[in-house]
Parts: sequence; structure tokens; C-alpha cells
Amino acid sequence: MRFPNQRLAHLFELLQNEPLPQDELARRLGVSTRTVRADITALNALLQHHGAQFILSRGEGYRLNVEDEQRFAALRAAPARQQRIPRTASERVQHLLVRFLTSAFSLKLEDLAEAWFVSRATLQNDMAEVREHFNRYNLTIETRPRHGMKLFGSEMAIRACLTDLLWQIWQLDNANTLLTEEALTPGALAQVALSVQENFSRYHIRMTDEGEQFICLYCAVAVRRISEGYPLSGFKADEVEPSVRDAAYAIAGVIQDMAGKPISKSEKNWLCVHIAARQIQEVAPSAINADDDEALVEYILNYINTHYNYNLLTDEQLRADLLTHIKTMITRVRYQINLPNPLLDNIKQHYPLAWDMTLAAVSSWGKYTPYTINENEVGFLVLHIGVGLERHYNIGYQRQPHVVLVCDTGNSTVRMIQAMLLRKYPQLEVTRIISLRDYEQLTSVEEDFVISTARVSEKDKPVVIMSPFPTEYQLEQIGRLVLVDRTRPWMLEKYFDAQHFRIINQPITQEALFSELCAQLKAEGYVDDAFLPSVVEREAIVSTMLGEGIALPHSLGLLAQRTVVYTVLAPQGIAWGDEIAHVIFLLAISKSEYEEAIAIYDLFVTFLRERATARLRDCRDFAEFKTVAMDSLSRF
Repeated sequence: MRFPNQRLAHLFELLQNEPLPQDELARRLGVSTRTVRADITALNALLQHHGAQFILSRGEGYRLNVEDEQRFAALRAAPARQQRIPRTASERVQHLLVRFLTSAFSLKLEDLAEAWFVSRATLQNDMAEVREHFNRYNLTIETRPRHGMKLFGSEMAIRACLTDLLWQIWQLDNANTLLTEEALTPGALAQVALSVQENFSRYHIRMTDEGEQFICLYCAVAVRRISEGYPLSGFKADEVEPSVRDAAYAIAGVIQDMAGKPISKSEKNWLCVHIAARQIQEVAPSAINADDDEALVEYILNYINTHYNYNLLTDEQLRADLLTHIKTMITRVRYQINLPNPLLDNIKQHYPLAWDMTLAAVSSWGKYTPYTINENEVGFLVLHIGVGLERHYNIGYQRQPHVVLVCDTGNSTVRMIQAMLLRKYPQLEVTRIISLRDYEQLTSVEEDFVISTARVSEKDKPVVIMSPFPTEYQLEQIGRLVLVDRTRPWMLEKYFDAQHFRIINQPITQEALFSELCAQLKAEGYVDDAFLPSVVEREAIVSTMLGEGIALPHSLGLLAQRTVVYTVLAPQGIAWGDEIAHVIFLLAISKSEYEEAIAIYDLFVTFLRERATARLRDCRDFAEFKTVAMDSLSRF
């Protein structure tokens, strides 16, 4: 029996073993009792030819009443099939994409709307996203009066689009009917998977689980396309390793048998490229001699050293990791094979500086090569660069607590107290040691707090009294002050000010905003003439939108003379690529403060995690902005 939706199938299963009242069924299904009654009526209509009905028994609830054991047993023995009707907009878009990619005939929205119980206007709205998706693969939908709509494009693009789509669906739900019934020949994926695993093992090809699953999906797509008369032709590839070629040819033989049609040389070549682009390399760095690989690694590391002041050129481990990854990456970019990166958004948000350095280096490299390295590939490189930075630099830059020690006892006692403090709290920095008299003459204290061996007055900073042989309580009091995070609040104090704060309520373009802000920074001596063109160039590569309406425009490299952050609040919003920015931080960072740059980026990541955009956007002046920002940072 084919159920119209999953809820009816679930209801049918719930009532197989025990009677259940309406209230319990409504609770389990997450619907009203009225909906339960309507679903029971629908189930009974489906069951009327199978010798069973659901009846309502007083005191028990709904129970299954079998009138014809033989017919109902036959129904139970048949595999259950659910007619998957897309309910949400995202599900409808997925179904529409699959229909266009797999249909040999034109499609009419009226027919789909009737089958999916939605209006034609609803599907028309969904089609905007469908067309946008196809545009990424240079595929177009053409409409013919009285016939409907049909997809046109190269066979290579259609397969790439379908495989990428099925890969995304598989990651979310590997039992989705789009995979098991609609997009692929039933049973083809499981049969292909056996062949792929067997041949990869036979020819010693290592691949991640995700990479192997992608190859299986592509092969299953190829089976359907070839069997329906859509072969791949005219594709030539460079020579690959013998093991890759042998495995690809063996798998191609299985595809040929499953499709029932001869397989072309182009099909085998394309399969070779897919496998070569995803295999895990097991060669030592000294054995990798491809000029492209070596040149790209050298260029990236030199660019980071020159423009960002981080010297990673001597890190042999990083160089080896990059070479191993880039060897297969070059194959992918040469043949425009997209390797999805499920962690891309997380990488951008958690490694913003490493992302910018790598993106800038790769974009600069792109000026000298015909290859286009997409965001997914850049994300994989960022992970390697980020690890290299952690090995060599204080990547998690922190401002350690500064303390003034007030003591009138002898020099030996002072040294003993200082040694005890540093042993207990090595992150503590004792900036100066002064007498009681000198302390009382101070008008203010620059350090974060005061440790004194005698009672003294507070000068806007906390004071902890400590005896030469401190008690546990005194050490705990010091510990509470030491362990407070001062890095982000200190960064806010140092690099943000009212002079570089602006609220914009009138419409303004991104270009005009950059020009105004950079002109002011140039007049004040923070940047030079090269800064504005670099900011515009960086924005043109990939949008600097961090997320949640927060944008971080900046230059390619650390071009500022002095470090400052220009804050712009735009309650009405400013168009920022395909999104709208409400809180903009223009970053001008100098090379002399390159390690602190990481902590500056961390400020904005904190705002994002705290979902502080709305509160920041609605601030009326710099004082209120600073208060909201401090509150967000203190709660993280």
C-alpha cells in the first residue's frame, strides 16, 4: 500500500500492536485530535480493499479490526511504500531540481502542483531558487507554450549538478526517497557501492568515507544517464596513476553491465579524474614533484609572510600537509570538480584571520594561473594554515592581567611574594613594585588590579590584601581577578573610539561607504592611498559578511599605519552582496600588531555567537554601543 504521507504510515504502524486513544495518538504525532480523526478516515479508505478497518472502541481508543485475514496478511507481507510529498519550501526545491535533472520530457507546474497539493503560485516562487541553483552549473530552463519547461545544458554539467545535489541530500538523510526511488535506479547505489569498495581495496586506493560515497553516487547517476541514452562524450584527461586507471576501468565495467549499454572512453576518463581528485595521497613530501603543487605552496607561504607578517616558511610539517592536499586539489580545480566542504561556514566564523590570509593568497595566485579555486577548497587549506599558526604563534592572543605590587617590607620578602604569585598564577604580570607612600600619591592606577601587604585605598581598581604567607582565601581572591578575561574588553578600549563611530540612517552604497570611511582614516594618518583599492578588491573576491548582519570589510594584507576599527551602525541596512549588513566594522590593522589581530577578529566572532546584532544596531551613540558590546563580551 502506498501512503500519501509519512504521518499516515506512522499512524498505521502505531495501531498495529495495541489500541490507542485519540489523545495519545495526537500527542505522539504532534497534531490535534481532529487531525487524528481525519487521518483514521483516510486510512480506512485505503484499507477498505485489504480486509481491515480501524474502529473506535469505548474505553480503549482506536484498534485494528481485521475482517479478511488472507487479504490483510498479503498487505502486511508487501513492502511498505510511502509517497513522499514535499511539505516545506526546501523540500519542494529539492524535488523540483531532481525532476528537472532526471525527466526526459517537459514538466508542467500545474501537474506538480496538483500532485503535491499546493498552488501553482507557490511553485512559481520556488522556481526562482531552482533557476538560481541551475545557473551555478550553466544549466538553463526553457519554457514552451502548451508543452511546459525543460532543462538544457551539457551532460557533464547535468551529472555534476545531480551528483552534488544527491550528496547534500545523503548527508542529511541517506534514506530519502529521492535517493532510493526517484533520482537513481532502485538498487543501483547499493550495487555500485559493492563494486567501488571491492576495487578500491584491490588496487590499494585510500579515500575518506565521504569521498567514497561521492564516487558511489556519481556512478549510480552515470548508470541512470547511460541507460536512458545520455552518454558522456568528447572528454579527455591527463594521465593518472596506473592504480587509479585500473580501478576506474573495473568500476566502468560494472556500470556498463548495469546500464545495459556500451560505455565510452570519455566515461572512463571522467571516472579516472573523479577518483584521482579524491584519493588520499600516501607519498612522502620529497616524492611530490608536480610544479603546480610546489609553486602554489611556496606562493601561499610567501604571501602570508610578506603581507601578514606570519613566517610559516620553515614549517616542514605544514608544507608537507599542504603539498599532500594540493596535489589532489589541482586535479579537482583543473576539471572543475566540486568537493563539498560541510564545515565551510564554521571555518569562516572560527578561523576568520586564517580564512582571510588564505583567501587573499589564493586569490593573488589566481592572477597567474588559469585555475579557479573555489571557497570549498580554500576552506580545506585554511585548516592547515590555522594549525600552522597555532604551532608557531600565540594564535589565541590574550592580554594577561597586569598588577602593581604594593609592599613596604624588605627586598627578600618582596621577591618571595613575587615568586609565590608567579608560581600560582604564571599568567600574572607584575608591572611594578612600589611602597605604600608612593602608592598613596598616585592619582590613578593603570594596571588591572592591586596586590598590597597592607590596607590601602582603592583608586578605581580592585585591591587584594595579601600577607607574606598568604592564606588559601587570599589566593582565591587573587585568582578570581587573574582568571577574568581581559583580552576582548581591552581590545574594545584600545581600538574602538567615538571618533571612528557612525550611525547611518540614509541610503548609501557599499562603494560610497568605503570611500567616506577610508578618506577619513587617510586624513588622520591611519592608512595611505593603497588602502581603499585593497578594501574594494577584497570585497570583490568574496563577501566579507560574517553572518547575522555583521560585515567585516578590510584590506588584502595588513596595510594600515596604525590599527583602528571604524564602527558603522545601519538600522535601515546596507546592501552587502546578496545580504543586508546592519553592523559594519572596517578593519585597519598594521603589521606591528599582527598577533593582536587575531584577538580583534575574536571580538566579532563573540558578537556573532551572542547574537548581538539587533542590540548593537539599535544603539543611539558610542557610549551605548560600548555598553552593549561590553555586556556581550562579558557574558561569553
